[in-house]
Amino acid sequence: MHALFVTLPLYSHLRGFQALARAWTDRGHQASFLVLPGGPPMPGFDALTLPGPSVAPPPGNVLALARHGARQTERLCRDGLPMARSLGVDVVLGDQMEPASGLIARALGVPLASVACALPMDPEPGVPLPFLSWPYDPSARGLKRQRAAGAVAGLLMAPQDRVVARISREWGLGDLRSLADCLSPRLTLAQMIPGFDYPRPAGGWRIAELGPFAPPDPAQGFPPDIRPDPGRPLVYVSLGTIMGRRAGVLARIAAACRECGAQVLVSHGGCLDGAQAAAIPADWVRAFVPQRAVLARADLCVTHAGLNTVLECLGAGVPMLALPLAYDQPGVAARIRHHGLGSVLGPLQRGRRPVAQAVAALLADPGPRARLRPFAALAATAPGGAGAVPLVEALVAGSR
Repeated sequence: MHALFVTLPLYSHLRGFQALARAWTDRGHQASFLVLPGGPPMPGFDALTLPGPSVAPPPGNVLALARHGARQTERLCRDGLPMARSLGVDVVLGDQMEPASGLIARALGVPLASVACALPMDPEPGVPLPFLSWPYDPSARGLKRQRAAGAVAGLLMAPQDRVVARISREWGLGDLRSLADCLSPRLTLAQMIPGFDYPRPAGGWRIAELGPFAPPDPAQGFPPDIRPDPGRPLVYVSLGTIMGRRAGVLARIAAACRECGAQVLVSHGGCLDGAQAAAIPADWVRAFVPQRAVLARADLCVTHAGLNTVLECLGAGVPMLALPLAYDQPGVAARIRHHGLGSVLGPLQRGRRPVAQAVAALLADPGPRARLRPFAALAATAPGGAGAVPLVEALVAGSR
């Protein structure tokens, strides 16, 4: 079988899709990527690059990003469909955050498997939109608030929704009006540990929670030049590439952790220069570390609540102090709070004192680590990207 992979040019999404494509080709199938110009190389895979120049996302507000996303969707559809049609693919694996994948699959007349590299976007009563920090609330009040949030999101996403509606009319695909309408009605492949998401009694049947798509690298051991004192707690701090460049925030977190008597390892993701890194009062500051190996030794992780890091914390059974900022991070942090797996600090709570109080409380409380044990056990048996292959094969077989 020949699968077309369509995703966004974001590192975490590309990494997840490459893991899925590798599992697909390991089974003897063929994989092709439809990519925007200017993206990173896709070694080992057939990559169809759209014509024209690359266009970087604007450094503006949400509306500017929404307009950029709309142009990207239209470009993928207009230029990508003829390229995809020439391949004769059997199935499309499409990023949930890019509606072009659903439009192209429908235009080709092939089944679609939606891929959730972030929190699943499948609509569900009581489950707020992924970028909201709200709790799960299926009550009448919660559903009313959910509808109001959906209306606001619809206004923000109006440029992309107009593209979806226009192309669906032109291509004769029916009454598709939004990103949600472009999701697969039959299968979502999700990078989730079972039980971490909010309950989904209505539509959860189509979501396959596979755990991290990429398998762990056994060659990546704990850094030999980092030698923690086993008699003191070790706190690992990683805020991703959005907050990783905020040296002042990292410095406050490191100082707060050391106030609690903890050893601190900071990973800034290559966002700081040497002078900025040297000014952080941590025991160790690195651009990158083998995260899974570090978490296996850590007592606490201070994280931006990016899903990949949180999934690795679940697998390692490490409590979290979440400092969410953007994208689906508030929603991921809300699930950490929902299950009692750590604490969450909002944007106005990130001074030295509140961070120190939260770190001290988590290091002294055995509850989060105990509640993490079932998640760690599930993560150990999660099939990852390899588990997606038989599901996609069955999807194609059932569509013939």
